[in-house]
Amino acid sequence: MPELMSTVVDPDTFTIDQPTLTAADGLTLRPWTAADAPTVYEAFQDPAIRHWHVRTAESVEQVHEWILRWRAAWSTGNGQWAVDSDGEVAGRIGLRRSDLTEGVTELAYWTLPARRGRSIAPRAANMLTRWAFHDIGFDRIELTHSVHNPSSCRVAAKCGFPFEGTLRGAGRHSDGRHDMHLHARLRTD
Repeated sequence: MPELMSTVVDPDTFTIDQPTLTAADGLTLRPWTAADAPTVYEAFQDPAIRHWHVRTAESVEQVHEWILRWRAAWSTGNGQWAVDSDGEVAGRIGLRRSDLTEGVTELAYWTLPARRGRSIAPRAANMLTRWAFHDIGFDRIELTHSVHNPSSCRVAAKCGFPFEGTLRGAGRHSDGRHDMHLHARLRTD
């Protein structure tokens, strides 16, 4: 059946190599490499990261597999980047659940414990949001987090993602299902 409207984001955008994005403040978003696996493994030993995610890293070899999947997900519009600050990995940021036809994606991130409190997540989120709107052409970017995660709520507010509502029981965490706050920005904001 023919579509009445054209696809918002051109899928061919994701046939080129995943870009590295650099900000004037020294923050860099770059594709993950195999050399990053030990850092990701250590990140997933952190109780906070483990609590807010449905997985844990049991070995560096397992993380190597994650990195291969993260890199492959780029072709579907679901890019994952290492967040580098001062030449070291400070966290992860990515797009997930991308619907190229509708022009909607979701932002997801975490910051290494030693780098928290330095505005790494908001700076990376702002950089990726600008790129996703202006270079790629997404119309809407969503951000969800557990209602019990005030740090993520602060990141959303700092990045201009207005609160839109609560999604009941929408997120799984280590201690069961959580209600999730939904924040979103539009390209026209």
